[in-house]
Amino acid sequence: MNIASTDVDGRRVYSVSAFNRGIASWLQRLPTLWIEGEVTELRRQDRWASVFFTLKDPESGACLGVQMPRGQFDALELGLADGERVHVFGRAELYERRGELRLKALTIERYGLGAHLAALERLKQRLALEGLFDASRKRPLPGLPRLIGLVTGNDAAAKRDVLTGITVRFPPANVLVAETYVQGPRAVPSIVTAITDLCSRDVDVIVLARGGGSFEDLLPFSDERVVRAVATCPVPVVSAVGHEQDTPLCDLAADVRASTPTHAARLVVPDLGELRERLARARSGLRRGTTLALERRAQRLATAGERLRRAPLLALERKRSRLDHAQARLTALSPQATLERGYAIVHRGDEVVRAAAAVAPGDSLAIRVADGQFGARAE
Repeated sequence: MNIASTDVDGRRVYSVSAFNRGIASWLQRLPTLWIEGEVTELRRQDRWASVFFTLKDPESGACLGVQMPRGQFDALELGLADGERVHVFGRAELYERRGELRLKALTIERYGLGAHLAALERLKQRLALEGLFDASRKRPLPGLPRLIGLVTGNDAAAKRDVLTGITVRFPPANVLVAETYVQGPRAVPSIVTAITDLCSRDVDVIVLARGGGSFEDLLPFSDERVVRAVATCPVPVVSAVGHEQDTPLCDLAADVRASTPTHAARLVVPDLGELRERLARARSGLRRGTTLALERRAQRLATAGERLRRAPLLALERKRSRLDHAQARLTALSPQATLERGYAIVHRGDEVVRAAAAVAPGDSLAIRVADGQFGARAE
């Protein structure tokens, strides 16, 4: 590319724009490449066509401006923030108007811790969509487990804390320890195998314990295989991994999350002293309840006995009352009562005279009144 220049007193002189245009053309010959650095001064506006940030070398402090079309940047869905370490793939270019060297980014990838965080976030979202972290999947812990499984590292402080906490709270507890790798490349299959083996031993609950460590040290407990092993475990799982501020994905899949291994011990077994106090209160309550129940039954029996004693008398009184009533009705309806009111019964022979036509003059009649009878002759 020929860059125009002018001769001034035997000198070949270029304008600023010509110089910048020439440098820009030479930069275009450079190949695309990857550059590593920390994101700083991230600037993005909805009305801008591009996103701008500065790529900084954390060791030397050297800086390089980066520009990327906003559509491409948004499509990556990285959610970048200042301080994150990234790899940027692009080509060097010169902003001719201002003579500024910058990198035109074609794509961006997180690097190191940022890459792990991004991968974990994607895994977390995918497993959450499957329902592995749903509250409806959480199971209650057994109140008094017969056998407790403990998955932990060999000679680890977490192991000591869990065992000491269980022994102090509930000395009769039975604990089956599965020592395993808790960091490094061999940790994931070892943890999964330990969980499976404990389940085959008929444990009632499993404690997954590991002390604090760096982000990289705790990565096995966010591995998909470990998370699925915890989520599909046939018995409840208590996750006590890292410090309280650490949240590996196995914490989300476990039935209960413990902030520390000591806290896990308090969750899986009751306090023996408190249990004895509850039993004493329950025994006392049962004693009082039994006494009250016996008193109530004795009262009911006494009441029933009194009712049984009075029942025959009441029955006799009712029957006597009915008899008296029936007697009064019979007395009121009897022929004698009618005769006492002044009526009489007339007989002609053996027949009762019911009509005057039944009697002829001269017939002998027998007339009965209340206090006797006398004879008469019809006229």
